[in-house]
Amino acid sequence: MSLKERMVPFTAGDGMALNLINVRSATQPPKQGPIILVHGAGVRANIFRAPEKETIVNALIEAGYDVWLENWRASIDFPANTWTLDQAALYDHPYAVRKICEETGYKTMKAIIHCQGSTSFMMSTMAGLLPQVTTIVANAVTLHPVVPAWSAFKLNFVVPLVNMLTPYVNPHWGVEASTWIAKIMTALVKLTHHECNNIVCKWVSFTYGSGFPALWRHENLSENTHEWLKEEFGNVPLRFFQQMARCVHKGNLVSVEGFPELPSDYVATPPKTEARFSFFCGEKNRCFLPESQEKSWAYFNKLQPNFHTFHRLPEYSHLDIFMGKNAARDVFPIMIEELSK
Repeated sequence: MSLKERMVPFTAGDGMALNLINVRSATQPPKQGPIILVHGAGVRANIFRAPEKETIVNALIEAGYDVWLENWRASIDFPANTWTLDQAALYDHPYAVRKICEETGYKTMKAIIHCQGSTSFMMSTMAGLLPQVTTIVANAVTLHPVVPAWSAFKLNFVVPLVNMLTPYVNPHWGVEASTWIAKIMTALVKLTHHECNNIVCKWVSFTYGSGFPALWRHENLSENTHEWLKEEFGNVPLRFFQQMARCVHKGNLVSVEGFPELPSDYVATPPKTEARFSFFCGEKNRCFLPESQEKSWAYFNKLQPNFHTFHRLPEYSHLDIFMGKNAARDVFPIMIEELSK
């Protein structure tokens, strides 16, 4: 498929310069409305476009959607900043959605959200800041973060220690360790992770989960994608991990900035949204356990029975749901079917 893309800048609510990448067929105009894709922490919008024959972006375009990839403040395409989920929820996603509506003329849209793009987008949605979004496919974690025991230990004890030494960690230090703390931590990663020969892959597992690897299953990745990942991870602030530690301890998302527009506790009051959710998770996810999504689905299903859906994919983990070599066969059709409901 021949594609064309354009970068559309937008300004976040606090003045930060962000952007959207609009991807369309070069020959056929979209037959359906816009859909926004929201990446996770310490990556960028490009994470949805692994070097596979078919990506989720291709699949959505073939299904007729007008695809918009959001680079929010956690994107490694921007200078490192000590972002929080609150900032993204209040300042980034509502302004990105508003910009897409302005550009397309549509009043409503759909969304595919992943990991911390998912948690922060969920915060926006629960606060009533995204009334334009009608259907949301959410992967890995949304309202109820549940992590393995080793991850909880790292959040509670390792993060405070590392935060005394550096405001960020960066899996790309495995390729380029420019400071003494980067060199020491890379040596620690090499000492403790032996699952493959890709140092960034090892660093990602050290940073984000408890598995070997944590964010994918090696058998689900092609060699090209496994190598490509070396350039797709960057700085992530310890401040984010501190917020996630509070969320994990509480059992659901909580705010940390005190913004009046956002709830302090996201299950304490009913959600201010009429959107339909489809919750996805990999059975073998070692970043956020499948119970994360199961709990979120149960919460919404209790409020509106048989309206929302839950998909637990037995042979997948975290990011391989989007970049796995067989994801176009195993995952994308289910997501597109959910979007069409």
